[in-house]
Amino acid sequence: MSAPASTTLVVVPTYNEVESLPVLLRRLRAVHPDLPVLVVDDASPDGTGELADQLATADAHLVVLHRAGKEGLGPAYIAGFHWAAEHGYDYVVEMDADGSHQPEQLAALLDAAAPDVLVLGSRWVSGGSTQDWPWHRQLLSRSASWYSRTLLGLGTRDITAGYRVIPVALLEEISLENVESHGYCFQIDVLRRIVAAGHSVVEVPITFVERTAGKSKMDLPIVLEAMRRVTAWGVSSRLGRG
Repeated sequence: MSAPASTTLVVVPTYNEVESLPVLLRRLRAVHPDLPVLVVDDASPDGTGELADQLATADAHLVVLHRAGKEGLGPAYIAGFHWAAEHGYDYVVEMDADGSHQPEQLAALLDAAAPDVLVLGSRWVSGGSTQDWPWHRQLLSRSASWYSRTLLGLGTRDITAGYRVIPVALLEEISLENVESHGYCFQIDVLRRIVAAGHSVVEVPITFVERTAGKSKMDLPIVLEAMRRVTAWGVSSRLGRG
């Protein structure tokens, strides 16, 4: 089974992506001209939100959701997920605005989609890779996946993967209001909740490309949040409370 374009929404969170966003959208439209896209902008001071509005005037399948300020990746995605549910979409795609998630590889993820499956674009399965990534970023990503996989008892190789196709029904089932993670730990939180609810995870190999414009949002507080939350979840699970 695959996710039909008419009921699939691509959610792209943005904060200071004025250079990257138009490039991403051009590439996405080259391979998926009519796929609905929701840009969720957290009041970017560089004008990303205003640029997205301009692009939407020429793209009937592009909508912009403006938020009051920067609250983090998790809340931005949750806002996008709620918008998708309210507008009758069956699947949502998570996609970074910086070009790291190549639109040309989206078809493979959509082909793997099913109503009870979380699809991940994975760097760390056979056929997956990274491009122009410094060694310390690779080490951090692999270590985070290993630590989370071990502590939470998950079989997924790329636990922090952010290129995803998720059935909206699964997101409603896991009670998004209980997802508190703000940074990239949000991806681990959603994954563990979907697995705990008894659903499957499929990893599709992708090539993750280092951004060429803008600045990465990964910083020490985000890493520390992830370590703290994963450790707490793991301990609670082993004590039979999570």
